[in-house]
Amino acid sequence: MQHHFTRCYGLAGLLVLLLLAGCQKQAFEQADGTELEWESLRGHWVLVNYWAEWCKPCLEEIPELNDLDRSGSVVVLGVNFDDVKGQSLLDLGRRMGIEYGMLGEDPGPALGWQTPVGLPATFVVDPDGNLKETRFGPQTKEDITALINE
Repeated sequence: MQHHFTRCYGLAGLLVLLLLAGCQKQAFEQADGTELEWESLRGHWVLVNYWAEWCKPCLEEIPELNDLDRSGSVVVLGVNFDDVKGQSLLDLGRRMGIEYGMLGEDPGPALGWQTPVGLPATFVVDPDGNLKETRFGPQTKEDITALINE
């Protein structure tokens, strides 16, 4: 009988740990090595944009994403699809004209997002932290502004 209780308490303990793990603050490494607390973005629209150096449409949307990030109403975060990191990522972003923040790791798995199979891909997160929409192809400031103002 005692063995049965131990197993039940063990399962209950495991469930509590799993629930607590889901409540942990999520932080993602930025290109410069600092951490970005995901919760710090609450209250803002966030675009998580997957890009690659070889992706021509990605290059086309960079000026639009720079404008959106500068507008103050949207936080744009770039994620390099080819897993470039650290100083190499900073250098590549500079060469490509990226002025918005870049993450040094893919936040998708931790946030429950599927890795995009086509580029560019933009995950639109509302001010409450919920994924509103995933968009494929180059985005414009006008398109994103219309989505936000729906």
